[in-house]
Amino acid sequence: MASSACIRARLALTVSVTALVLGTAPAFAQSTEPPARAQDDATTTVIEDVIVTAQKREQSIQDVPIAVTALSSETLEALRIEGGSELLRAVPNVSFSKSNFSMYNFSIRGVGTKAVSASSDPAVAVSFNNTPLIRNRLFEQEYLDVDRVEVLRGPQGTLYGRNATGGVVNMFPELPVNDYEGYLLGEAGNFGSIRGQAMINIPLGDTFAIRAAGAFTQRDGFDYNSFKDTQVNDRDLWSTRFSAAWTPSDRFRSNLIWEHFEEDDSRSRTGKQLCTTDPGPTSIGGVAVPAGLIRNQLSQGCQPGSLYEDAAYGAPNGGSLAYIRFASSNIGLGWNSATNPRVRVYPIPLGIDPYAGVTQSRDLREIGTSYDPVFRATNDVVQLNLSFDVSDTLTLHSQTAWAKDDYYASQDYARYVSNPIFVDSSNLFNTARQPISSPISPGGIFTDPQLGASDRLLSVDLSRSDNRQWYQEFRLQSALDGGFNFSLGANYLDFKSQDDYFVFNNVFTLIAQYWYNQDLTSANTGLRPIVCDDTVARECVYVDPAPLDQLGEDGHNYFRSKNAVHTRSWAVFGEGYWDLSSDLRLTAGLRYTVDRKVTTPYPSQLLMGAELNGTPGSSSGGYSRRDYPALPDVEQEWDAVTGRLVLDWSPDLSFTNDTLVYASLSRGYKGGGTNPPRMDINPTVVQYQPLAGTFEPEYVTAFEIGTKNTLLDGTLRLNTTAFFYDYADYQVSQIVDRISLNENFDARIWGVEIEAMWRPVEGLQFDGTLGWLNSRIGDGEKSIDVMNRTQGNEEWTVLRPWIQVPSNCIAPTRHVEAILNRYMTPTDQTQLALSALCAGSSRFGTFDPSFPSTIPFYTLYGFSYNPLLEAPNGGRGFDADLSGNELPNSPDWTLNLGVQYTFALDAWDLTLRGDYYRQGDSWARVYNTEYDRLKGWDNVNLSVALAHADGITIEAYVKNVFDDTPITDAFTNSDDTGLTTNVFTLDPRLIAVRVSRKF
Repeated sequence: MASSACIRARLALTVSVTALVLGTAPAFAQSTEPPARAQDDATTTVIEDVIVTAQKREQSIQDVPIAVTALSSETLEALRIEGGSELLRAVPNVSFSKSNFSMYNFSIRGVGTKAVSASSDPAVAVSFNNTPLIRNRLFEQEYLDVDRVEVLRGPQGTLYGRNATGGVVNMFPELPVNDYEGYLLGEAGNFGSIRGQAMINIPLGDTFAIRAAGAFTQRDGFDYNSFKDTQVNDRDLWSTRFSAAWTPSDRFRSNLIWEHFEEDDSRSRTGKQLCTTDPGPTSIGGVAVPAGLIRNQLSQGCQPGSLYEDAAYGAPNGGSLAYIRFASSNIGLGWNSATNPRVRVYPIPLGIDPYAGVTQSRDLREIGTSYDPVFRATNDVVQLNLSFDVSDTLTLHSQTAWAKDDYYASQDYARYVSNPIFVDSSNLFNTARQPISSPISPGGIFTDPQLGASDRLLSVDLSRSDNRQWYQEFRLQSALDGGFNFSLGANYLDFKSQDDYFVFNNVFTLIAQYWYNQDLTSANTGLRPIVCDDTVARECVYVDPAPLDQLGEDGHNYFRSKNAVHTRSWAVFGEGYWDLSSDLRLTAGLRYTVDRKVTTPYPSQLLMGAELNGTPGSSSGGYSRRDYPALPDVEQEWDAVTGRLVLDWSPDLSFTNDTLVYASLSRGYKGGGTNPPRMDINPTVVQYQPLAGTFEPEYVTAFEIGTKNTLLDGTLRLNTTAFFYDYADYQVSQIVDRISLNENFDARIWGVEIEAMWRPVEGLQFDGTLGWLNSRIGDGEKSIDVMNRTQGNEEWTVLRPWIQVPSNCIAPTRHVEAILNRYMTPTDQTQLALSALCAGSSRFGTFDPSFPSTIPFYTLYGFSYNPLLEAPNGGRGFDADLSGNELPNSPDWTLNLGVQYTFALDAWDLTLRGDYYRQGDSWARVYNTEYDRLKGWDNVNLSVALAHADGITIEAYVKNVFDDTPITDAFTNSDDTGLTTNVFTLDPRLIAVRVSRKF
């Protein structure tokens, strides 16, 4: 009830400013643009026609049998849509959220990009002037000198082809014209925001013109770092575009465009990290679980729970993390005293939880970190367009484009601060009770080569991407006088990408230096490391000595996922348009696509070592001590036939001015790919279950009916659409074994969309969109939920494995009880035996008699067990039934309502506008648990603009009026980092005033 009242209140505020003036307005004027005073009322209330190129030829939007939304530069400005991430406020059944790494998820009708892989493709094709850009800065870049943005909903398998199963977002820039024109814009707002834009268009003779535009944005940070008392997540970005157009004759036209974008600031790649702490069980069956080291081993770190409860603002049980448990129980530094009683000293106290007592602010814009985010991105697009009229009825079009995208984003992995954890290694005693010291952590300070000196647990990640694309399309288009026209074409795409993801952690380095690289002669004089170089013959792990900004990129003291992909795609396509009668038209199109992907897999090597001569490490299980050797290339190829069949009818109806009714059948395709490679572990050292190395392409068959109507003498536009999708192999990923494991699921999607605009009287405009969506995953689909591996089966228990094995496992509860019944001390064999229930280790023990190991636990405990054969899914857990679940990021409804009113004040026009947006509930993952629930949210924006006839405009606006911080999406991190959750939200309330001048 309270939520409904809040929604009603916000709706009321959206329209109140305009409603208050309606009763006193002496006259009405046209809304979106300043009105022409000489026109009569009937003319100024007619909704202008919008010309689009959704079918790659100029048509009225009301004549195109496709569900398409077109937003002119004036509309974008009126709605305060500054970039691609805000398009959801103007298009039905669209959702958007930043993703965890270098990209984002723009979803149309429930179809988005939920696959995380360097080889995965977007499901919604993002295009610049008809060129599809595989990697782009849709999220970060702001619109500059835009002619219009077209959003096509539904598969566009003919003219746009691959990667358009969800639809297309196509941004068209303004191009040079044969008139002098320009504009200047300046803006200042809260958060110290300063923005500017400028454009100038210069004709050089009758056949040549140039156009240049530029923009910048600078502002202070949205987020507060309570640990350093600083603001982070600021903006410092700029864009430029230069274009030239040459028309030497009536038959030949050309233009060249170069656009550059650059950003260098402290933008946060993700939002706050949430966790409902899992303290671990106090008992298993009837057996008590000792607090500390053993109980921590039975904790996931975080447990599933609503992201909206106070408990979600905790921190993981850091004692459950494998590297914390290892360092606090295996690396002995000496004793704390020369006399009895004395206690063995480890670099991290035994059984410690680094996050004990840590709670977070409930403010999603407040974090705590000693490491401020670093964000850098550059993007260049160069495009050459040529058009030649072969005859009066045939035109040959050529589009050549080259694009380059580089991305670098680094931030604190957790975004909350641990307690001090390192012991003082200066005053210790050896076995002979003699005083010793170790350089590991003098004064309780450990120094990491990448992260520096600290007494706390530090963890920082880095997401980096380097992409190059070349694209060529030729298209022959007809303009025949008869009842038939066509478009024939071919295109080629060449795309190269390398994505790197690093995680640096000072405890990783500590283990590499003081366990794998310990000087074996230093035990009685103070533990010291050796340098793992070519003088060391035995197994060791190379520690990169370079600081973070000069990274050597060959160290095994940090996690690195390196992914290189080369994609080449060819396609031929054609579409024909037949006028079956004066009011009936048939459209038929086909496309044949061949995709080839070559992936070079580089396994991760965290804490992997080997001997100098190449002998695999008997302790770590590695094949390499330094660098990242590549495995053989994985070559994949698919071909697909896609297309559409459309019948549209333009009846002459008595109650409309213009009507189009259409029905379509279309098919779309999106390529498959490879899952990133896991750690390259020797299976004779540690048992390691296999995972799928590839994932399948997506295919969608879509049925759609729609109608587009102009009514009330052109003052009302009402478009409606209904659709049904039969979706095969939708790609969704989750983190398993530190990699993004992409899975495929069948689904069905159906829904309805309404778009309307009404100008009842001069100066007043109402506009809105409504989308209703229903998505269902197919019967029999299943997947393992990493947050709930046992699926409530009490006969199985979740366990933490060896440090080399990243993912949790499940084991029979009876075996866990048997091991706990033998427990004696925190450092006895209990933790090793529990880990062996996940996988056998040649050095640390096994329950499988067929797996050679120095510790035969099957003899010590009286039972044998092979987890890879006897446990569900090799010990990964029970499958969760997904039948009937909703697809992620598919809100059941979206609503946008806008109202604007323009006063005519002599030479000035005063326009007031309010917009209300509402998105219904959705899910972050396919499991649809309470943990996955994303509550619906809304957004209110208000603006006022005062425009003069000579081109001066003064504007003020408020975006996100109520300063809401909804959770728009969530990402579950890996098991070995505690199953924490990164969440994403909106920008805060923005208030600004701008002044612009057109000339």
